[in-house]
Amino acid sequence: MTRELVQSERVHIIAYNSTEQTRIRNLLISNGISLTKIDFLLRQTDDYWVRDNGPVFVYDAFDGKLTVSDWGFNGWGYDTPYYRDNTVPIGVASARGFPRFDLNELVLEGGAIEVDGSGVLMATRSSILEPMRNPGWSQGDVESYLTEILGVTKFIWLDGAPGGQADITDTPIDGFARFGLPGKLVTMSNVDLTYWGISPADINRLNAATDINGKPYTRVVLPLTQNNVRTTYGYNIGYKGSYVNFYVANNRVLMPTYNDPNDNVAKGILQAAFPGRIV
Repeated sequence: MTRELVQSERVHIIAYNSTEQTRIRNLLISNGISLTKIDFLLRQTDDYWVRDNGPVFVYDAFDGKLTVSDWGFNGWGYDTPYYRDNTVPIGVASARGFPRFDLNELVLEGGAIEVDGSGVLMATRSSILEPMRNPGWSQGDVESYLTEILGVTKFIWLDGAPGGQADITDTPIDGFARFGLPGKLVTMSNVDLTYWGISPADINRLNAATDINGKPYTRVVLPLTQNNVRTTYGYNIGYKGSYVNFYVANNRVLMPTYNDPNDNVAKGILQAAFPGRIV
């Protein structure tokens, strides 16, 4: 991941302590990766899904400054230890000198929302509105808050499903439906969405999704893996893997792979969807 990203942007690595930083530096150097575009932040953490607990960067509408929006994180509804993870945005803002919006009154994981850059936000209720995350918040309350902070004015809500294929994360949107380039919606086939635990009603909503002007999104359909995912030590996790959980960098796209026959199929589809970047 670092080898590709340093060709596209600066890479910021959170290391648990100085021993881990040394191990990571030596690993990168031994693989011929320059450290000139890599920054380290020493900070103890509970988990490694920084998309969910880390800072969400925004531009302040008043002064144009790049700003850390620091949302609440509670271990996916108190399912895992979370206190140290919840302070990661504070640490990043402090270390890099960014202003920070304290938004901890609303629990909102980074992977729980998708924005298309033109005023539309897509999310599942199961990963935001479920009682263990935001008790007392109505959908209208959340929408008003997100409109104020993120500037979105149109919402595509799917019900999602507590648990589901996403396990403790309660079916966040980033596992099965993402916005790609303007006007594009990256997702799965209806059959695969059903396999992923998405309800017929949600599939219909996804198929009918339109942009801020009411224009249907162009769908980019990625497969699931052909086989159940196995770990590097041979454990069968019991279900197929999604390629939708990719990361878009300045001139790269990082896509998960599983040593599966569909890895190259998914890569080819995603490459066609992002012609200006290397997948």
